[in-house]
Amino acid sequence: MTKNIAITGLSATDNPAPGIPITRCLRKDNWKGKIIGLAYDAFDTGIYDGELLDEVYLIPYPNAGEQLLLERLKYIHSQTRIDMFLPTLDSELFTVNRLVPELNKLGIKTFLPSEEQVKMRSKALLSEFCEKHGIHVPKTEVLNDQRGIADAIKKLKLPIVIKGVFYEAYVCYSLEEAHIYFGKLNAKWGLPIIAQEYLPGEEYDVACVGDGKGNLVGAVPMRKLRLTEKGKAWAGVTIKDKKLYEQAEKLIDALKWRGPCEVEMLKDAKTNEYILVEINPRFPSWIYLSAGAGVNLPLAVVHLALGEKVKKLQAPQPGFTFVRHATDLVCPMSYLESLTTKGELIFERK
Repeated sequence: MTKNIAITGLSATDNPAPGIPITRCLRKDNWKGKIIGLAYDAFDTGIYDGELLDEVYLIPYPNAGEQLLLERLKYIHSQTRIDMFLPTLDSELFTVNRLVPELNKLGIKTFLPSEEQVKMRSKALLSEFCEKHGIHVPKTEVLNDQRGIADAIKKLKLPIVIKGVFYEAYVCYSLEEAHIYFGKLNAKWGLPIIAQEYLPGEEYDVACVGDGKGNLVGAVPMRKLRLTEKGKAWAGVTIKDKKLYEQAEKLIDALKWRGPCEVEMLKDAKTNEYILVEINPRFPSWIYLSAGAGVNLPLAVVHLALGEKVKKLQAPQPGFTFVRHATDLVCPMSYLESLTTKGELIFERK
């Protein structure tokens, strides 16, 4: 029997979510079941790509509470069977984790890190975790109000990096600039705000999948070639680096990580040592590169969620590059009308 997968995170703006790249990974492997898009807004750009998605449904935002999301998922499940639910955004994980027992009763599978694992790698607690496990990280201060910015600058020295609790990071060269970005990130993502020591060097990412027992199922290391203003990778290349792979393996083992994650590292310009910058508890937006380099990490997560055995994946082919670009999706106005009036859109298949 074919299996249907529901995926969130379908916005593909200048700060793209991972949902559409994950869908492209599954389509690259000719996934036979339906791929159901779950969107928060009728203007989430990726939801109008009928080549990738079979059906789209609007769902309530995570802060609306678990019960509203559960009721909506029950309705969608009654219309089109969901075999696996793959949330792709940091802000969704706590809500979905608390629904796992109910989702299991419905026959909807997930493969996610636990609440405890998500908390342990949070930006606010990462320094403490890394100190315990002997992992090098930049000096970090956790800020709960703007009064702490001046003290953080004294300790960390300018420039500093100001980060949102979920997304976005900005390098600040003055106290005034730090206050501006603190306010911007607080308004968008809430508290705490993270102040971090700025270290010059090359930026690297490793997309990983852990089996929940400390084993690394697969990993794709990538060196960033171009960044957006918000620090997002806009171009990158797969690399072969044993030390970088070992660092990722050490983190997955220490956290006993279950499911996808992205490990962001910095190669210190002076020492050539890798420094852990952060761990994101989901796939990165560049994850389609993994499938292009021969290691389809999203497909592995789907198989694990469905209870299938997955062997340790091979190393990716080095030298595969991605460059992101924008495109226009043209569709009938009836698509938008269907989403805004009914909260759903069913693409017709020939």
